[in-house]
Amino acid sequence: MRTYRQSRPLHRIARRTAATRLMAKVYGVIQEPLDRLVYRVTGGTTTASSFLGGVEITMLTTTGARTGRTSALPVLGVPDGDDTILIASNYGRPRNPAWYHNLRANPHARITVHGVSREVVAHELSGLERELNYRRAEEIYPGFTRYPRWTEGREIPVLRLKPLA
Repeated sequence: MRTYRQSRPLHRIARRTAATRLMAKVYGVIQEPLDRLVYRVTGGTTTASSFLGGVEITMLTTTGARTGRTSALPVLGVPDGDDTILIASNYGRPRNPAWYHNLRANPHARITVHGVSREVVAHELSGLERELNYRRAEEIYPGFTRYPRWTEGREIPVLRLKPLA
């Protein structure tokens, strides 16, 4: 995971506040557009979430389940060897994020991390593999510890993105 030594206290503040219901709602509205802006301005080298929260942001490009159009959006990617783990938390909202539905309809996608793009295929994890990867993600981002309480019974999906050979 990328770190920014000059702002570690800021990382802790950003991560702690994201684990509160109010700030999860705020971040759910501002995070994506702000990350897109910073990503564009920095030529794809960083996002606001990476800088402020010290988390690894992955630009995920999916094909729309209904529209068939491609769209890219910033998501928190948890590196796992050559694979990337995604948590479809949607900030603890009762519904899964749109990108999850897109990957279910068309599991082939593209991810970009630190300006390097690669084609991947997604599959949803279950059982022990899901639990272990969710716990790893909680260590990186504390919001994941609280989100299950807010989902109104929805189990938060965990997906593994494997690079295409």
